[in-house]
Amino acid sequence: MELRRPTLADRETVLEMMAEFEKIQSAHGGIFWDAENFSYEEWLESNRDKEMGINLHENRVPSIQFVSFNDIGRALGFLNLRLRLNEGVLNYVGHIGYSIRPSERGKCYAKETLRQGLQVAKEKNIKRTLVTCSVNNPASRAVILANGGLLEDVRNVVERYWIEVANE
Repeated sequence: MELRRPTLADRETVLEMMAEFEKIQSAHGGIFWDAENFSYEEWLESNRDKEMGINLHENRVPSIQFVSFNDIGRALGFLNLRLRLNEGVLNYVGHIGYSIRPSERGKCYAKETLRQGLQVAKEKNIKRTLVTCSVNNPASRAVILANGGLLEDVRNVVERYWIEVANE
């Protein structure tokens, strides 16, 4: 599995994955889109802007959008790495948000996606990474714990875990 920034060449597989999330109205942490007015090309441009901290909406922080792919190039999931914390990121969403397409869940892709995302965080000099999940999401909790997450607390049904990446 490879975690990388999506490109124009990935358009078909990423759109197929988005459609799968939409079809069953599955939650998709790590990315948000307007299904009615979505343009893949504009999304790629927006991703570049967000990474550089350009045109950020109020209370947003610079972030890098990744997609995980299997060995034949099929999109498996999303991961968004927020490059710094503000109040909202600190209390609710953490440094990393991720999700795996519904048809690929239960195959350890989330664990590997988060592992690779933590390595990128380390490369970006984020030594302690905050990852959150809903109290009602035992699968995500298991992924976070498998990657070394230590529970700090629960705020408004959001479990907040810190993962030390500096010494890995």
